[in-house]
Amino acid sequence: MPISTLVIVVLILVLIGAVPAWPHSRSWGYGPSGIVGVVLVVVLASLLMGRL
Repeated sequence: MPISTLVIVVLILVLIGAVPAWPHSRSWGYGPSGIVGVVLVVVLASLLMGRL
């Protein structure tokens, strides 16, 4: 498994864990999921452009 695939899988799992619907993160708001979402978009763009 290439490292880029592993990074994307980990980021998707973190994004799902940071969604404010879960009881442990309900008081966090949308900040953590928004930040992880932006990081995921950057990693996906880098992957599609062939830089990762």
